[in-house]
Amino acid sequence: MRSVRLLGAVALSLGVFTSAHAQGASAPRLLAQQDTSPANWWLLDSARDRFPGIGAERLYREVLANRAPRRSVTVAIIDSGTDIEHPDLDGALWSNPREVGANNRDDDGDGLVDDARGWNYIGGRDGRHVDVDTYEVVRVYGSLRRYEGASPDTLKGDARREFDLYQETRAQVVKQRAEAAQTLTEIRQVEKMVNEALALLRQQTGADSLTAERVAKLQPIRQDVAQAKQIFMQMAAQGFTARQISGQREDLEQRVQFALNPDFDTRTIVGDNYANTAERVYGNRDVEGPSADHGTHVAGIVAAERGNGMGIDGVAPTGTRLMILRAVPNGDERDKDVANAIRYAADHGANVINMSFGKGYSPQKRAVDDAVRYAESKGVLLVHAAGNDGEDLNQKANFPNRRFEGGGEARNWIEVGASSWEGPDRLAAPFSNWGRGQVDVFAPGSAILSTVQGGGYERNSGTSMAAPVVSGVAALLMSYFPNLTATQVRQIILDSATRYADQMVLRPGSEGERVRFGDLSTTGGIVNVYAAFQMAERMSR
Repeated sequence: MRSVRLLGAVALSLGVFTSAHAQGASAPRLLAQQDTSPANWWLLDSARDRFPGIGAERLYREVLANRAPRRSVTVAIIDSGTDIEHPDLDGALWSNPREVGANNRDDDGDGLVDDARGWNYIGGRDGRHVDVDTYEVVRVYGSLRRYEGASPDTLKGDARREFDLYQETRAQVVKQRAEAAQTLTEIRQVEKMVNEALALLRQQTGADSLTAERVAKLQPIRQDVAQAKQIFMQMAAQGFTARQISGQREDLEQRVQFALNPDFDTRTIVGDNYANTAERVYGNRDVEGPSADHGTHVAGIVAAERGNGMGIDGVAPTGTRLMILRAVPNGDERDKDVANAIRYAADHGANVINMSFGKGYSPQKRAVDDAVRYAESKGVLLVHAAGNDGEDLNQKANFPNRRFEGGGEARNWIEVGASSWEGPDRLAAPFSNWGRGQVDVFAPGSAILSTVQGGGYERNSGTSMAAPVVSGVAALLMSYFPNLTATQVRQIILDSATRYADQMVLRPGSEGERVRFGDLSTTGGIVNVYAAFQMAERMSR
């Protein structure tokens, strides 16, 4: 599940995009958005600051200024990899206390050599990485292509069910490939226009480096220069760059060529027996990998160092540790890797597991369910992003989820939708999945500024951003109230959420339909760490 990139407004202003094209569960979605929010809006207080944030700044200012955490909490980030050298994160990294480091030995006896910061389940022993992978729907379709040309009237029982699944997945793959190709054509047009505009502005200003102040001083007479200025100023106002546009174009190219190609197979890189879900020892020690923007962004939301005068402040207090587990490629994560990452986190002392990913099919769900049960037996809280398709999760499945095959469900699980700052009717982010009984609570997930690979910062949107907000809140509560169980922390987070149940909002994924915010989740609320801390204090006594 990739975050939603803030590219749509410039594209729409140029008349390039005719529609928003859904690209599957892991895809970025183009979002038209005028971004005038404060960089830290999601940490602000709805009552004091008039932004529907979580009240973290108020809590740190009014309550925690002279209070130190009582323990260090570990949050496992299962994601695409994390830049462990980012200056706003390097002081918050978990270190395996039983692993010496790069000595080419398995010091702690877990079968994994030099797992000092975590583990990479989509890497090979030779140091190579899986970067792009297929979507799960493509893998399911590819495994059933033996039914091509089959007559349904001749099939019965399991064969008929498999044939129906083949038809269903084939239709989705064909549709997604057509939409991805169309969007790729459009994004290439946007990239060309933006690059031409930037080149023209450099010529006009005589500067290689363009700034909003420098471009704003231009008084163009020529129409092409005026349009170039407009494009640049819109991009600057929304906080995105030409790098993001080219990044999305590259994502789309990879999607068309690889992620939606049923003949593309990356598992030879990993070198495991993929069918054996009981296999635990494979992968490598490189927890960053080649494409770590997403995981780095998620990690910063949880625990970017507070008060260092750099970039952003995470939700969790200083002293929180980030365990990095790479299991999510550019494409869909695989159930076996997710299950093993969850087990690793539970075995190595994680208190919270953040999972900002998801997909529409789960062929090895039982393996993931078993890992979730195992984590719960160790007292771990699992936080999962609801997804970015604007769908009702009562109607469309999103995996992993709390419900087990065969019945029952995880108790230490929080499913998180994304909220925005854009006004009362847009309290629910337009891309967020939703569903009463499926989504527990909403959290800020629109235009969130956080860390990215290479030492920088960018704004991204998605339930991928909302989930680590909740993981950070959980880590904070566990840090100050170590006597609380994961189950109690979960209940506190849900019970203390700011209630907007009766507020009418635009339903995510709709064309203007208005619903009660309370119809979109079980709580009808947005996470509030200030209220959660007060509730935890009362319960802890």
